[in-house]
Amino acid sequence: MKRNFLSRYSQLLVPLVAVLLIVVFNLIRDPGFFSIEVTQNNTGNTVLSGNLISILNGASELAVLAMGMTLVTAACGGQDISVGALAAIAGSVFVKVLKSGGEITGLSILLAFLACCAVAVIFGAFNGTLVAVFRIQPMIATLVLYTCGRSVAYWINGGATPTLTSPLITALGGFIPGIPVPTPILLVIVTGILFALTFRFTSLGIYTQSVGVNQRAARLNGINTVGIKLLTFMILGACCAISGVMAVSRLSLINHETILLEIEMDAILAVAIGGNALGGGKFRMSGSIIGAYAIQALTTTLYAMKVPSTAIKAYKALVIILIVVIGSPVVKQAFGRLTARWRAGKGGVQA
Repeated sequence: MKRNFLSRYSQLLVPLVAVLLIVVFNLIRDPGFFSIEVTQNNTGNTVLSGNLISILNGASELAVLAMGMTLVTAACGGQDISVGALAAIAGSVFVKVLKSGGEITGLSILLAFLACCAVAVIFGAFNGTLVAVFRIQPMIATLVLYTCGRSVAYWINGGATPTLTSPLITALGGFIPGIPVPTPILLVIVTGILFALTFRFTSLGIYTQSVGVNQRAARLNGINTVGIKLLTFMILGACCAISGVMAVSRLSLINHETILLEIEMDAILAVAIGGNALGGGKFRMSGSIIGAYAIQALTTTLYAMKVPSTAIKAYKALVIILIVVIGSPVVKQAFGRLTARWRAGKGGVQA
């Protein structure tokens, strides 16, 4: 029983150790680093603040994208590098619909979200078609949208940078009155629950893993491999829409050039840190979510240490390389051999 439990959750070892190391380092450096305070924001609402809340809040878009990226990676054995550009397109559509509808209401926000979600899913289907039907490697296939996506976002609003002035948008990107937790954190929780329910009541998770492990065997067992790959890209498109709406709501405007810039690299890293094989197959989405928060925690730590913004990426790269190498198959196999020798030696001594 104990061995089955360890084998089942061993995939989470690397992301959990990464988070633990960051937590311990910060507690040694500053014991109050993760303290949570109850304050009032500019609108007079009681809210929670502190580095921990900032980490959870700041990683919201990345966590949602990491969920969708996990499915694409598992099914296709490759990554979508256009998620940032697609989120920019979705955000532009969201703003365009709201600006053309007059007064911003709860209903208009819902309709705008559905519209940008539909557009993002269509673009996701385009990427999926290139990968599933034309069998183009995912990173090459999504390079098309990565290259032109932000230009498309620019055209949607005629090159302008429109703003949204509404307390509803402010609440969507900040705090809902009466709720002290930032709204983006709640959206991540809702998205995670939707994925959990999908995996619980459908065979999507099993089919995705089957296609990623052995596509030919999955096809012989009656699984529509093309359909599964296409579906994962469409789901990732919906995740891009959610992230794009969150990013737009935070600033109450759309800037196609800077919105979620380079977030695709962090999304891929979150999947890798989460212990998921970038070559496809078995996956654990909770690992990718933890990986997203580990990346954000590292970024927040570096800023707290007064590291210049121009050097942040270099420091992140060094730490992430270390984490990825530790979680690599070679290191895992070596650790397994050492553990087996230790157990054998222990058994011999006892004998």
